[in-house]
Amino acid sequence: MASSTSLFNRMVRAAQLQPALYEEVEADTGATGQALLAVALVSVATGIGAGMDALTAGGTGNFFYGLMFGLAGSIVGWLLWALFAYIFGVSILKGPQTSSTWGELLRTMGLANSPGVLRIFAFLPGVGGIIAFAASVWTLIAAIIAVRQALDFSTWRAIVTALIGWLAYMFLVFVLFGLVGGGTPLAL
Repeated sequence: MASSTSLFNRMVRAAQLQPALYEEVEADTGATGQALLAVALVSVATGIGAGMDALTAGGTGNFFYGLMFGLAGSIVGWLLWALFAYIFGVSILKGPQTSSTWGELLRTMGLANSPGVLRIFAFLPGVGGIIAFAASVWTLIAAIIAVRQALDFSTWRAIVTALIGWLAYMFLVFVLFGLVGGGTPLAL
């Protein structure tokens, strides 16, 4: 039986939206590596899904482009989303009980990415887009719980913080893509 602190167990509990898991990970400074691994696994799944989708649209080069974009986009997205949520959460939207570090938010939000492994199925005709969208919504809900637990917020304050953090991150991504000449960013 897997240990309750194994990566697989924590990813399953994160996907089950268990607040206790997010409290556990918030307090476990050794879990930062696990959070990175969870994001890396989701990144690989996202990259494979995007790569397979690109492959069906036009060849091997597109597969590798989709794979690399999925990998890089997921990791950078995690770092930026957690950073923006941290900045807004501990300053502008700070609650009376808020006391957190960026590391705590990185750990909780890293594990909150767990439902994103389903993006590996993004290439499936007809249902791939629905699965990828559902995984993104599920990840957003998990991130709201992660923010709520890490920042000791009410659910509404966590929703606002997670959404503002995500919007700030997406704005930055779209600005950067506009500056470097384009491409379509992969929604995380």
